[in-house]
Amino acid sequence: MRAAVLLLALGLAGPALAEDAPGRISVIGRASREVAPDFATVEIAVESRGQTPAAALDQTSAAARKVAELAGEFGIAGPDLATAAVSLRPASKTVREPGGQMRDVPDGYQASNAVSVRVRDLKRLGALIRRLLDGGADRIGGVAFGLSDPGQTENAVRAEAVRDGKRQAEILAEAAGTRLGRLESLVSPPREGAPAPMHARTFAKAAPGGLAVPVEPGTLTVEAAVEVTYQVAP
Repeated sequence: MRAAVLLLALGLAGPALAEDAPGRISVIGRASREVAPDFATVEIAVESRGQTPAAALDQTSAAARKVAELAGEFGIAGPDLATAAVSLRPASKTVREPGGQMRDVPDGYQASNAVSVRVRDLKRLGALIRRLLDGGADRIGGVAFGLSDPGQTENAVRAEAVRDGKRQAEILAEAAGTRLGRLESLVSPPREGAPAPMHARTFAKAAPGGLAVPVEPGTLTVEAAVEVTYQVAP
């Protein structure tokens, strides 16, 4: 009955009534690692107004081509440069009528074109953003950092999570005066849900006077969690 008593004492999963049923220890192993990003993606948008849809779209297309040319000066081309969104909509303006009432009236069309730029030389990111702003960009959609090949880091963190799970199970088994048996199951991610694989905190702001925009890459936090279940040795 020792296995059943151990099972009840630890509150672990498994049958508690069968004399020959092995006890089980189930834990969630977790691990995380801080890594420096090796690329950044910034979304740059240009907007234009025109009296006709074609005029508005043509102006925006010309501005978007200018953004691509400026990115090319920094060696950015091919798959590192892509259109993110194109939009065209009627524009309006508010006018005051002779009686003092305010109302919106049509005012041509507004078009926008957003370009996604992937920057691999992070030291030049701030200078690139400044150059694009000076070259006619109207809006920065955001800066996101990432890893070109995250698989190696993610696999290493998963392995650390497995080892953490085994350590936890060994501590519980030792506290109960027993030892671990064979590994019964390994689930990744755990059934309860796993943390997001990575996230980053970054900061960017516009700088006056034609200076490069200060951007700090920060670090990416790569996380992993696994659910491990061990049998308790008889």
